[in-house]
Amino acid sequence: MSEPQGNEPVLLSIDARGVATATLNRPEVGNAYHEDMLAALITGLEKLAPDPNVRCLVLRGAGRHFQAGADINWLGRAAKYGPEQNFAASMATTRACRLLNEFPKPTIALVHGACFGGGCGMVCCVDVAFATPDSIFGLTEVRVGVAPTPISTHMVHAMGLRHTRRYALTGERFDAREAVRIGLVHEIVAAEEMEAKLNDVLDAVFLSAPGAIAMTKSSFLGANGLLLDERQMTLLAHESWTQRHSPEGHEGTSAFREKRKPSWYKPPQ
Repeated sequence: MSEPQGNEPVLLSIDARGVATATLNRPEVGNAYHEDMLAALITGLEKLAPDPNVRCLVLRGAGRHFQAGADINWLGRAAKYGPEQNFAASMATTRACRLLNEFPKPTIALVHGACFGGGCGMVCCVDVAFATPDSIFGLTEVRVGVAPTPISTHMVHAMGLRHTRRYALTGERFDAREAVRIGLVHEIVAAEEMEAKLNDVLDAVFLSAPGAIAMTKSSFLGANGLLLDERQMTLLAHESWTQRHSPEGHEGTSAFREKRKPSWYKPPQ
């Protein structure tokens, strides 16, 4: 078995059975993603996808949280980038989600603690998602003046347009029960029972032919318009960086770092 080690932002391992695990590994900031985490995730997914020894991918978060969205300090820096670097930052998010969505083997997310923004996007991209009862979710990008365009198509496909409209436009947080109701996750599983639940699903995967799984997944993604081409990715990334680079993007990320309400907030009368 290949054990993950070191302080890399994404730890990868493959066990003797062919279960690959990608652990998001910035626990000191709730596994918030930045350019290095995205680059590591992209590299890992590109490496694991064609490996015939890999039969399944499990996505986890180190520490107390699954994934708390984008690193707000990185967003603040990225808002000051020039156009090319800003576009590249948004394209990295778009590409990572595309690779996860189109990964040719079954993908399973084990959610606990915070799951915000891009973390919800990752959950939308996997095939099976479980969450502990204490999990908290939120599509919170608009609250810091940015737009979740890199994950927008995946949100709609996973939760439906109606639920996406509510939560992506209001930024409201919601609990694991609501996440199940709207289709973001499949089941709530107690933390102490999560590994047993995972093993049950893995055993079901290993009873299924890997070629048939890959063909089935490719078929329903392709036939239902769930595969992004380069033109669509470019459009999503462009929309993302232009909003992040806008006055709202600067104000929203600054307000979050300074722990204050943004200038557009209007209190109730």
